[in-house]
Amino acid sequence: MAVTEHAPEARAVSDWRARVLADPSLILDDPAIMRAMVEATEGQVASNVVDLRAMAMARLEAQLARLKDTHDAVVAAAYENVAATNQIHRAVDAILAAPDFERFLQVLDGELADILQVASVRLVLEDAGAPAPGQRDTVVAMQPPGFIVDYMRPTRTAPARRIVLRQAVPFDGDLYGPAGGTIRSEALMRLDLGRGRGEAMLALGSTEPQHYKSGQATDLMAFFTGVVEKVLRRWLG
Repeated sequence: MAVTEHAPEARAVSDWRARVLADPSLILDDPAIMRAMVEATEGQVASNVVDLRAMAMARLEAQLARLKDTHDAVVAAAYENVAATNQIHRAVDAILAAPDFERFLQVLDGELADILQVASVRLVLEDAGAPAPGQRDTVVAMQPPGFIVDYMRPTRTAPARRIVLRQAVPFDGDLYGPAGGTIRSEALMRLDLGRGRGEAMLALGSTEPQHYKSGQATDLMAFFTGVVEKVLRRWLG
């Protein structure tokens, strides 16, 4: 009779033991159980006593390390975003300050490259009478019709996009001039100059492979592209 009375209790203990062995977090994630078990083991040194305090400390240290990594990543991303925003704002100020088209081109060729920390800036315009390759080493790069859409596509069958950030730039001496062989990443912004005008693109080339890459946010670039479009439309009439 005694065996029968204790059988359900023994079965319950066995089931609970099996559950804990299968998923130790049932205990480790329960602060009340952990406290009770740590108190129960105070002063015990028997070989069959597990140092739950050390286990709990190790678990907390691991969680703290993960939280610190997350915090550091968030802070770094925030600083990077602020720096990029300030950079774009400075670039916009420089462009808007240009009193005429000639000065605008000078800003693209000099100040803009310094502000955005790139090696080369090109305003690409399509024209059926594009000059020979040797005449294209200026901030304005004339290209034949169809060049911009083809150049901005990652593959021949991919849809055309307004903004492209990428690494492993295809070498094109006609676009970046002598610097073309050193460009390792680029930002491409397709410009809408209005009805009746040909395709246009602003290309920023960097010698740093990580400066521009796919997956980066393009909201700031979209804003910058809109500003460049409006300024160009103003000069083109």
